[in-house]
Amino acid sequence: MCNTAGEYARTLEFLYDRLPMFQRIGAAAYRNDLSRIRALAAHLGHPEKKFVSVHIAGTNGKGSVSHMLASVFQASGRKTGLYTSPHLKDFRERIRIDGHMIPMEQVVDMTRRLRDDLEQQEPSFFEMTVAMAFQYFAEQSVDVAIVETGLGGRLDATNIIHPILSVITNISWDHADLLGPTLTDIAREKAGIIKAGVPVVVGEFQEETASIFQQVANEKRSLLQFASQKYQISSMGEGSEGSIWQVVRLGRSIETPLLCDLRGHYQSKNIATVLTAVEVLRGMGWEISEDNVRTGLSRVQSSTGLMGRWMVLGRDPLVVADTAHNEAGIRAVMEQVLHSPHIKLHIVWSMVTDKDRSRIWSLLPKNATYYFARADVPRGLDAEILCQEAEAAELNGSTYSSLSHALEAARGSANPDDFILISGSTFSVAGIL
Repeated sequence: MCNTAGEYARTLEFLYDRLPMFQRIGAAAYRNDLSRIRALAAHLGHPEKKFVSVHIAGTNGKGSVSHMLASVFQASGRKTGLYTSPHLKDFRERIRIDGHMIPMEQVVDMTRRLRDDLEQQEPSFFEMTVAMAFQYFAEQSVDVAIVETGLGGRLDATNIIHPILSVITNISWDHADLLGPTLTDIAREKAGIIKAGVPVVVGEFQEETASIFQQVANEKRSLLQFASQKYQISSMGEGSEGSIWQVVRLGRSIETPLLCDLRGHYQSKNIATVLTAVEVLRGMGWEISEDNVRTGLSRVQSSTGLMGRWMVLGRDPLVVADTAHNEAGIRAVMEQVLHSPHIKLHIVWSMVTDKDRSRIWSLLPKNATYYFARADVPRGLDAEILCQEAEAAELNGSTYSSLSHALEAARGSANPDDFILISGSTFSVAGIL
């Protein structure tokens, strides 16, 4: 076993260099079958069959829902695994138990155990991390693991689990080059996580995609519920410890307001999804009290380590980082910005090359000052290209050599009553944390 950060660093260097990583190179790392992850799981003795799981997919919100649900389980006293992606600063953010990242020694040891398979199977970086997470959860005998898909659902490496509940947050345009050009195509891929006889919660009822989920659920004989048809969540304002929400369930108001430490109006949809998932779990015999739910939602960040969702980094001026990176996510963030008091808006912005930017520029406010920089990954889009496209969309800004320099410039220009937003990609946030 490893006792030094140096050996851990060398292990990560090996993984990054040897395995294709979607976050770095994009579609070239995407694997459209499950053969490699199945081979890795078989080599490890099928750890995916040794723990109870909840599987979560969706275009937006799946990370927040995963962390919220994990926090609720933790509040109920259960040993809770959590697998999410991508990470922002440390690879180990992807694999947690009760909020604690997988130890460095475990990453090194598991990589050693799988080294022969890496040579023979040539898995992707994501497939390797999924196998590592499942092995860790099995060895640590978690009571339940919350498993977030990486991309899509049907062919996602996480889709070798047989969960007790499937959750699909919503459908929007993202990764159309891999999942399909229409919302119905994307919905079919996400619906691929629905298993025979396993109940499924879909966060948002959307006219264009609801029939896809209904059809697949009927074929699988799975109970389907749409959270947006059960709960209405509305903002009651902000407190020092988070956002305060009014909860209405099927016309019946829940009198005591709900506190969630994750800020942002868009979290209302995610809270509704979590509350519906808890209802389904209770119906299956899981004891999760109202106090467990309230406690879990009130301390998601401290319980699970979630970062990058309407993350307040400073005040006077207000500085917020958010990993929104597709049309629906950016629209939600911009709506939140408009409701946030400020005099002038400054936006630090980066994007990656494989996003459909034509849908994005019209969502960005023209009265803001933009600070463009290239995200520090191979997929990062050149700041000059961002600036040129922005100018064509009547947005005004300048380019910078790095995201940290862009943020420094924004801070230098902003007054105490202004607002600085860092967004556009996961790497926008990772680059300044």
